Amino acid sequence: MKLIAGLLLGAALQAAPSALTPKEVADGWLLLFDGETTWGWTAEGGAKWRVENGSVIADTGEYGWLRSNAAFGDYELRVEFKSPSEGNSGVFLHSARTGLPHVTGYELNILLGKEVKPERKWLNTEQAKAKNIVMTGDVWHRYDVVVRGGQMEVKLDGKKVISATGTRSTFGHIGLQYNPGKAIAFRTVAVRPLGLQPIFNGKTLDGWQRVDRPEGKQGPVKEPPVWTAKNKLLHVEKGPGQLETTSVYQNFILQLDIRANSKDPARHPNSGIFLHGTPKGYWTGYEIQIRNEFKNSDPKQAVDTGTGGIYFLQPARLVVGRDNEFYTQTILVQGRQISTWVNGYPVADLEDKNPEGARGPRQKEALLNAGPISLQAHDPTTNLDFRNIRILSLK
Repeated sequence: MKLIAGLLLGAALQAAPSALTPKEVADGWLLLFDGETTWGWTAEGGAKWRVENGSVIADTGEYGWLRSNAAFGDYELRVEFKSPSEGNSGVFLHSARTGLPHVTGYELNILLGKEVKPERKWLNTEQAKAKNIVMTGDVWHRYDVVVRGGQMEVKLDGKKVISATGTRSTFGHIGLQYNPGKAIAFRTVAVRPLGLQPIFNGKTLDGWQRVDRPEGKQGPVKEPPVWTAKNKLLHVEKGPGQLETTSVYQNFILQLDIRANSKDPARHPNSGIFLHGTPKGYWTGYEIQIRNEFKNSDPKQAVDTGTGGIYFLQPARLVVGRDNEFYTQTILVQGRQISTWVNGYPVADLEDKNPEGARGPRQKEALLNAGPISLQAHDPTTNLDFRNIRILSLK
């Protein structure tokens, strides 16, 4: 085991940049591995995982896998991996939380060594065609995977090697495998959900309805919010109030661009996105915070939950957004799991284990029913722009 670890680490594991390019952020890419921690993953089995030099490594322990807490349907996936010359690992697609991941989902193999035969089944689907695949030990390789409607296409180091069909599992977790005695390192694990559709046409507020603060709640509203749609922007000034979708959503991926407009560096606009709330209910449901403020010049010390944090439940672990600049917010809700990313960086990851109820996180009850997507106008200083609002319903 020590020899295997030495082969892996002695080959100069250098840190791979985990940051996404501006174009990748605009295209909807999300980091699943941040290059520093196993945030957003759950270790299943007995493998001993650690993060070192920008890579997540396993070279000791029993069989196990890292499971992404978020689950996906159709997507593009890229993952870089490195293994010694006798390696045996894999990447799981569409696997369930329980059971064997290669049975509940699919395993894209990582195999190196003399025992690997050309006819080896590299992707365990109902039907798969693979060209001869040769991997060199102690060298970084990259898989690019497209999973769409039961069709799977795989590239290895930029060359198409697998075309497959798989219908037994169309939704699930992404996983990284460790087999005992077979050291493995992964880096640059990123996913791009496919199939999101716009819910703002950029010209009108069709499909949206305003909800004003009820009379008698905290006194009269001196400056009600003004919502406008123009030049592909949904703009709001003043408040308090909200604008919500006329449709409701239960499990989904939501992506949108947000700009918090501030005229004073000392003031950071306060807003939020509400999920699973009551239709036409005022500020109900889970709130994903919008506030690009932090303490002591440290983005890890979010003020008032911070952009991407889940109000009352989990603060943002890093304030990524900046005022007066558009940033891309991604929110994934699937059952009790809520995951958020800002500019593709994972900032909140929560499984709400509170008992199911109707009163929401303030009263420590999990909301699992469908509800509208609501944009908040917080107060008279509100000034925000939203654009490229798109969503995909999930199982």
